[in-house]
Amino acid sequence: MFQPEKIIIADDHPLFRQALLGALKPQFSQTSWLEAQTIPALEALLQSNSDADLLLLDLNIPGAHGFSTLIYVRNHFPQIPVVVVSAHEDNDTISQAVSYGAAGYVPKSTPVEDIISAINSILMGDVWLPKNYQNQSMDAGHAEIAERVASLTQQQYKILMMFAQGLLNKQIAYDLNVSEATIKAHATAIFRKLNVRNRTQAVIAISQLEVGEAGDVS
Repeated sequence: MFQPEKIIIADDHPLFRQALLGALKPQFSQTSWLEAQTIPALEALLQSNSDADLLLLDLNIPGAHGFSTLIYVRNHFPQIPVVVVSAHEDNDTISQAVSYGAAGYVPKSTPVEDIISAINSILMGDVWLPKNYQNQSMDAGHAEIAERVASLTQQQYKILMMFAQGLLNKQIAYDLNVSEATIKAHATAIFRKLNVRNRTQAVIAISQLEVGEAGDVS
């Protein structure tokens, strides 16, 4: 079995992470496991561990805004394969994940032995999808907004996510240690790339990338 050097797990449920790690660590005993519970934590891990072999990504991690994080990672860290691990098992969600660049899709209900098989397959360069999956074409509108989000720089994407949190320009400038004028300049560029006029429209635009409801577990 191939032993990857680093695997990142991005999931905000401690119990699920512990259970997953408990199952995977014995199989990948030489692997360093890195954990993120939030999008800022994930971004920091990606920046400092761009040589990671794999990212296991929960679509509903706080601040993810559906598929936007998947799109961000595939655009800025294309060398890291992304496996979506989610409670959503519908064909439409899986199809979108694949269209946005996921190397695999593992429902959280998947047996441990299949998760191990999926990780091994993806590390070998294959795509792994649930056996009952049936391919569906993606909505053209979703494809367009995904392409626009992918065109954002890392800083622009970070600011867009802060817009979505409802933070004011002054707050964002303080958090990023830049001037308010810099944030306004980034905002102008973001609006242009997303083809919107203001932050409200920008947030509405990325809401198209949200994932449908799937019960209590995400």
